[in-house]
Amino acid sequence: MVYNFLFPTKPNTTKVSLFLLAVRIIFGILLMNHGIQKWSNFQELSMTFPDPLGLGSPLSLGLAIFGELVCSMGFIIGFLYRLAMIPMIFTISVAFFVIHANDVFAVKELAFIYLVVFIFMYIAGPGKFSIDYFIGNQLIKRNMK
Repeated sequence: MVYNFLFPTKPNTTKVSLFLLAVRIIFGILLMNHGIQKWSNFQELSMTFPDPLGLGSPLSLGLAIFGELVCSMGFIIGFLYRLAMIPMIFTISVAFFVIHANDVFAVKELAFIYLVVFIFMYIAGPGKFSIDYFIGNQLIKRNMK
């Protein structure tokens, strides 16, 4: 059922949910900082930002900001968690596999770390301490009436 995918309600232990919350906060804020830097320097970056998808530098930059800044907020609070993670994972994948494809690993190591963490977090789900968990429980209660 689509509810379980978007708003998981399977019980996680409190320790696991606290761990997932901590990872969401830490990595969400770290990625959000990259988006904030891009957003604050939009004018300068929009002329030189890489355009790996052929959409133009300003649009590519805007999509990177969306993936890094806006989606990080949903990731942190656990709102539309897995949907928010798709642009995050895509943005980091493009950075790792396309933008830094020919760079030495030390240059693309941070993108690799983000990618691995975000894929694992996508699989794990947001945990009990998320808006999606609350919404999922409310949907179940509503459907039982």
